Amino acid sequence: MGSVRIGVDTGGTFTDVVLVDEETGEIVTTKTPSTPANPADGFMAGVHKVLELHTGSDDLGGVSAIVHGTTVATNQLLEDRPGGTAHLGFVTTEGFEFILEIARQSVPDGYGNSYFWVKPPRIVPVHRVRTVGGRLDHLGREVRPFDEAGAVQAARWFAENGVTAIGVCFLHSYANPEHERRMREVIEREHPGAVVSLSSDVLREYREYERSVTTLVDAAVKPIMRRYIGNLSDRLGRPFSVMKSNGGVLSASEVVHQPITTVLSGPAAGALGAALIAGTAGHPGVITLDGGGTSTDVAVVVDGEPSLTTEGTIGRYPCKIPMIDIVTVGAGGGSIAWISREGTLKVGPRSAGADPGPLCYGRGGTEVTVTDAHVFLGRVPPHLLGGEIPLDVSAARAGIEALAGKLGLSPERCATGILEISAFNQSNAIRQITVKRGLDVRDFPMVAFGGSGPLLACRLIDILGLRAAIVPPNPGNVSAFGLLTVDVKNDYVRTHVSRDPSRETLRAVFAELEGQAAAALDREGFTDHVYARSADLRYYGQAYEVRVPAPDGPLDDGWRAAVVDRFHEAHQRLYGYGYRDDPRHAVEWVNLRVSGVGPITRPAIARVPYQLEEPSPIATRDVFYERWGRTVIYRRADLGAGAVVTGPAVIEEYGSTLPVHPGFTATMDDYGNLVVVSDR
Repeated sequence: MGSVRIGVDTGGTFTDVVLVDEETGEIVTTKTPSTPANPADGFMAGVHKVLELHTGSDDLGGVSAIVHGTTVATNQLLEDRPGGTAHLGFVTTEGFEFILEIARQSVPDGYGNSYFWVKPPRIVPVHRVRTVGGRLDHLGREVRPFDEAGAVQAARWFAENGVTAIGVCFLHSYANPEHERRMREVIEREHPGAVVSLSSDVLREYREYERSVTTLVDAAVKPIMRRYIGNLSDRLGRPFSVMKSNGGVLSASEVVHQPITTVLSGPAAGALGAALIAGTAGHPGVITLDGGGTSTDVAVVVDGEPSLTTEGTIGRYPCKIPMIDIVTVGAGGGSIAWISREGTLKVGPRSAGADPGPLCYGRGGTEVTVTDAHVFLGRVPPHLLGGEIPLDVSAARAGIEALAGKLGLSPERCATGILEISAFNQSNAIRQITVKRGLDVRDFPMVAFGGSGPLLACRLIDILGLRAAIVPPNPGNVSAFGLLTVDVKNDYVRTHVSRDPSRETLRAVFAELEGQAAAALDREGFTDHVYARSADLRYYGQAYEVRVPAPDGPLDDGWRAAVVDRFHEAHQRLYGYGYRDDPRHAVEWVNLRVSGVGPITRPAIARVPYQLEEPSPIATRDVFYERWGRTVIYRRADLGAGAVVTGPAVIEEYGSTLPVHPGFTATMDDYGNLVVVSDR
C-alpha cells in the first residue's frame, strides 16, 4: 500500500500540487501552468512533476490517494459561454411552467429602482419547459395520479429536439419522490441518451424556484463532469477523489452522479487549508484571502471552521446546496487594467488568464495586468517559480508607459493606481464576508495565500485596519494542501415544517437521513462514521431560516429545547434581536439536516528551527513603494523562527512574493508563517 497522498488544485493560471509522504511527514510542493483547453493535461503534468521531485520517478505505484479540486464542471455556466445550457430542458408540474420566469421578486444590489433592472435570461427558456400532470400535497400525499402518457409525450419531445440534459422538479417532491422517479423511468425508456437530474436527489427541501434551478445546474454540468472525470480516470489508471464545496471530498465515481456538489471546490479547499494552518499557529478565527491569477476568494473562519451557507450562487443562478461561504471578486494577478468610456482607470474583472497571460509572460498578451504593475514596480522578481518562467520586464514597462500616457499619469502613478484599485476590490470582498454578516473585520487576522494573495497584504492591513496578515509557507499551494486536510463528507436534508414536531417524526426523519449517510460512507470504504445534525428554524411568520447545529443524543424534549435555545442565540447574534421570552412569537422548524463524515488523518504541520542570527538579504534591487529606492531582497527559505524583516523589503519564494512596505514588519513564527504587522 502506498504512503504518498497528492492534492491537485487546478486554477485559472497555475495548477498547484502538494505531496505528503505519510511515513516520513515530508511535504513537497510544486506548480505547473494550467491548460485551459484541456485541464487534464495540466493535472497530469503536475502529478508527474511532484512525484519526480519526491522520488526521481513519475511512477504512481506508491500513491495511496489523489484528491482534486476543480471548477471545470461549472466554468461554462460561470463564464456564461454561448451554448452552456443550449441542450438543457426542464420538466415540472402541470400549471407551473413559468416557475423559472417568475423566479423571485428580489432585485440585485445596486438596482434600487427595479425599473432599470432587466431580468437576465433564464437557465432554461420557456420553450424548452415541459409539464406533466399529477400532484402531491406538502406532506407528500397524492392528490392527482402521475400522468404517464403526458410524461411519455414530454420525453419524446426532448428527444426530437436534441435536448440531452434534463432537470425534473415536481411540486412537493421533497416530501415524496415517487412521481419524479417515475418520470426518470419514462425518460430512460423513451430518450436513453439523456442525462437526468431529479430535485428529490439533488435537494430535498422546499422552495420550488431555488430547488428547480439547483437541479438544472446539476443536470447542465453532468455531461461535462462525466467526460472530464472519465478522461482523468483513464489517464491515471486509478481511483481518485474530488473536493466538494461543502468542505468534504468524495470519490470521483460518486461525484459524477452529483456534480453540483463540486462547485467552487478549489476555493473551499483553500479556506480549509488556511484554517488548519492558522489554527495550528494559535489563530482559531481568521479571514482567508486566496489570490489567484483570475480572481480572489475570501472566506471567514470562526472557531477553526469556515462558515457554511446554503444561500450561495453559481454565476447568476441560486444554488441551495451547502457550501463554504466564499465571496469571489475578479481581482487576481491576471486582472486586466483598462480605461472606461469616462476616461477612468478600471481593473478587472476580465483576466488574461494563463494563455496568453500578462504582458510580462511574453506569450502574446496585449493588455496590462496587475502582475505587470508589480513587475514594473520591482515588487516581484523578474522570474516566476524559481526561474522556471522568466518575465519580460521591458514588455511590462512598455505596457504601463503606454497606459499611463493615455491617462496623463506618470508610469509609477499608473502602476500604483492599478494595485490600489485591486486592493480596494479585495477589501470590498472582505467587508462583504464580515461586516455584512455582523462581524468586525478588525477582530480577525488575515491569512493571505495563493500566488498573488500576499502581494497586497500590507495595503489591506492599512485599508481595513486588520490586526495582522499571516502568510503561510508555500502560499501558492495552500489550496492544494487543503485538499489533503478534509474528510469525506455528504449532506442530506429533509423539509418538515412544524411549530411542534413530534419526537416520533424527528426520530424517523433523522434515522432515514443517517441511514443514507451511512450507506454513502460504506460505499467509500469507511467503517468509522460521524454524523453531524443541524436544523433550520425561524420565528413563525418569517420567510427565511437560521441554521443551527443540533446536539447528539436521544431526540427527546430536552434535545428539542436545546436546538430552540441555540436558534434564539444565533438569531440574536445575527440580527440583534430575538423573542426567547415572548410567547407571541413561536419557533417554527423547517429543515432537518445530517452530514455524514468519514474522518481522515490530517498532515502534521512541523515547527521550523529557531534563527539566532539576524537574517541576511540575498540581493538588492530597485523597488517602488512611495518612491524608487534600492531595496533588500530576502529568500524565505533562509529565514527561521523569530526572524524579523523590516520594510522596505521583499521576501521571495518559489510560488509567491511578499513585498514588505515601509512601516511594516514581517516576523516568522514557530510554524514558518510570516506574520506582517503595521508599525504605525
